Amino acid sequence: MFKNALISGNFNVLHPGHVRLFKFAKENCKRLTVAVLSDSLSGKSAYIPENLRLEGVSTNNFVDESFILREPISEYISREKPDIVIKGREHESKKNIEEIALKEYGGKLVFGSGDFTFAMPGNLHQINKDILKIPSDYVKRHNIKTKNLKYFVEKFSSLKVLVIGDLIIDEYISCKLLGLSQEEPTLVVSPSESKSFVGGAGIVAAHASSLGANVSLISVVGIDKTKDFALKNLNKFGVENHFFVDPSRPTTLKKRYRVENRSMLKVSEVHQDAVSVDIQDDIYNYVLEVIDKFDMLVFSDFNYGCLPTNLVRKISKIAKQKKKFVSADSQSSSQVGDVSKFQDIDLITPTEREARISLKNHEDGLVVLSQSLKEKTKVKYVLLKLGREGVMIQEKISDKLMSTDQIPALNINPIDVSGAGDSMLISSSMALALGANIWEAGLVGSVSAALQISQIGNNPLNLSEILQVLGDSP
Repeated sequence: MFKNALISGNFNVLHPGHVRLFKFAKENCKRLTVAVLSDSLSGKSAYIPENLRLEGVSTNNFVDESFILREPISEYISREKPDIVIKGREHESKKNIEEIALKEYGGKLVFGSGDFTFAMPGNLHQINKDILKIPSDYVKRHNIKTKNLKYFVEKFSSLKVLVIGDLIIDEYISCKLLGLSQEEPTLVVSPSESKSFVGGAGIVAAHASSLGANVSLISVVGIDKTKDFALKNLNKFGVENHFFVDPSRPTTLKKRYRVENRSMLKVSEVHQDAVSVDIQDDIYNYVLEVIDKFDMLVFSDFNYGCLPTNLVRKISKIAKQKKKFVSADSQSSSQVGDVSKFQDIDLITPTEREARISLKNHEDGLVVLSQSLKEKTKVKYVLLKLGREGVMIQEKISDKLMSTDQIPALNINPIDVSGAGDSMLISSSMALALGANIWEAGLVGSVSAALQISQIGNNPLNLSEILQVLGDSP
């Protein structure tokens, strides 16, 4: 292990990519020093005063010392002689001015990895929704007003929303643990209770309807009791359904066997091949027929065959021609998917894993990852979901400058995380469609996700609960 390490940068907002780099540094050295470039050195790249940028860095537990750098970095390195200088891996193929100074005394330039781990949910127990706190520093940085947030949420009822995607039914089977089998190392359980919920594109539509919008859902189903359950419950939620029936495939059913509030086993009844060309044509023709009735279009893609790439591109093209707001989520939690098939739309909301799969990039930091995905898809906004680290947001300030910020996870003790992405997708999309900026929309989405994961199963969002949390914001 090295004795000391140096990291330098602007640090306008301390986001998860920075924290990961700090953690990487501390794993390789005993003492970490962070140099925050002064306003004069940063120039236009600094859009937050140097004292505030320094304050953000100094509060991080991985940082032993931080200061404002007012001289060229090479001069500081030559004088202080850190053992290593650490930079993000995105700088590895570029010219780095630190190298010359380091070579003078044998110092090393090390590039930190953008690797990430798949975080498992924490203990699944009941939480108090009152603990949800909106970060005041985030609100201040973006001049967010409570009255504006509440205005957008209350205006959800004016929207007409079309949701297209994979319908899923989630069944939760509560079991009693009987013990360990004597014949083989297997847990033995006894089912005691079962409860089913509408999921996938169905819950996205139900969320929108519960929040007041006029909603229609397009999906593909089989001929089975699962489809009947979905139809009954979606009608109860006020969602108008247009199902295309494929007798060769089941309506997707996911079963979760749970013991003492923990999922022990998941079993999925699913057909993952793309729907037939005939059904694709039927879906497209139906969208052509009804698209003028809607303000916005939401793709909810779980890669179970309802949304093949060609169909997505055709529908997106006609929606763009009609000047409709379009957003999408393409989930690949247990299967391969590619969020980049959604091109030239308004918003996508991938997880970090989904973004890395799409870009085949498992090394670059979060900022580069988000920018690369945005360039590949030509979408207007990317909300990069980071699980327990919250969500990272970027906005273009100029041709060469991006503003990056993070909303931390507002619920750190989730009961069931499976519905977080769906609730964030629809609520942030609806806010953007009504004219909210990305910082406001991201906050509305984060509040919705935090409320959603405070319960077992997918239940439609509650408008009054969202307004209550937003009303408590600074």
